[in-house]
Amino acid sequence: MILSKTPLRITLGGGGTDLESFYSLYNGFCITASINKYIYVGLHKSFENNFLLKYSNFEKERNIRNIKHPIIRKVLELSNINKDFLEIASFADIVGGTGLGSSSCFTVGLLNVINSFKNLKLSKNKLAELACDVEIKKLGLPIGKQDQYASAYGGIKSIKINKKGKVNIKNIKISKKNILVLEKNIGLYFTGKIRKKHNILKKQNFDTKNKNLQIIENLKEIKAMGINNLKLLENGELDKFGKQLHEHWLLKLQRSKNISDSKINKIYNFAINNGAEGGKLIGAGGAGFLMFYSSDQNFLQKKLMKKFNLKKLNFNFDFEGSKIIKI
Repeated sequence: MILSKTPLRITLGGGGTDLESFYSLYNGFCITASINKYIYVGLHKSFENNFLLKYSNFEKERNIRNIKHPIIRKVLELSNINKDFLEIASFADIVGGTGLGSSSCFTVGLLNVINSFKNLKLSKNKLAELACDVEIKKLGLPIGKQDQYASAYGGIKSIKINKKGKVNIKNIKISKKNILVLEKNIGLYFTGKIRKKHNILKKQNFDTKNKNLQIIENLKEIKAMGINNLKLLENGELDKFGKQLHEHWLLKLQRSKNISDSKINKIYNFAINNGAEGGKLIGAGGAGFLMFYSSDQNFLQKKLMKKFNLKKLNFNFDFEGSKIIKI
């Protein structure tokens, strides 16, 4: 039995600039932080002459090409596993579609166990590259590159992507003390809504490729704000970072009417009026987790629980990335 443990992530700046439609023109920049909420992927040889797949659905197939789960099918095809029938199962701390990068997290974890099964040890960089290739190039998903690298590496990272798609990932120089402050002051609150499709990113991709100046200028501002967030985090100016999240949210709202809705707007505005310096919806938008920065999370949590019955997700940062935890 081989088991991988791969962290989900939150974005602290630059989200949306990691899509090829933008970085191929202007270079991309993101800040990601992996958290101690994980997707686990287990693998062992199947007793039957079938592939047994257990995720949110169950599949039993003899031929790889008949597998319905696109990521599992494509990873198995590319891995040249022809003689071995496998049983693959996944488990998640957080349900998918909540903006925490679960799809890419799963891809990274699956690639990790498959290559471990083949007695191949991949670097974190290679693991992230392969995950990007599977999701973006082979499956044509309208997503960026930050999630794969965040899940593979772990930690609080800056991610630069040049026009040719080459990724440069670095640790952010932030003190242990300020890491603890971030963990204390960042609150994640589940809206109760799950996003099933990539429609928002698909539209952003389309608009950027078709030289929609409003979208392009918006993403340029998001990138500049992300670069400034890096300076604020490294200088320990965390309250200013929290306030800039609010400016980021206002910019993000301009990209699509589907990023938010009346319920999310009510929650957000209530939080800002009750102690949050700033915040945003994690991921592309439309559903999932709202992230609020507040120097008094306990007060904010009580207010949001009483008013909207929102659950707060307690977390710490993960600094290990995807790893094999049991063989």
